[in-house]
Amino acid sequence: MDDAAIVRHINELAEEEHRLEQSKSGKGLTDDELVRIHSIETALDQCWDLLRRRRARRDVGQDPDQVSVRPAEVVEGYQQ
Repeated sequence: MDDAAIVRHINELAEEEHRLEQSKSGKGLTDDELVRIHSIETALDQCWDLLRRRRARRDVGQDPDQVSVRPAEVVEGYQQ
């Protein structure tokens, strides 16, 4: 997956997240919708992490294709 594909996937996930949130404005989300929102947030974190790491490798002259998506447990464990 190249950077453009990762950015497209980020945009798709963000749009889905916004649609879910807007469709239930003022009503609250169902348990299934909350689970989906959480999985979208995790996938977004993983995509942003992958994109940052690809760009960092490219910036230092290394092959960005040598990185892969990190497990959710790793990405979600980052300190903010």
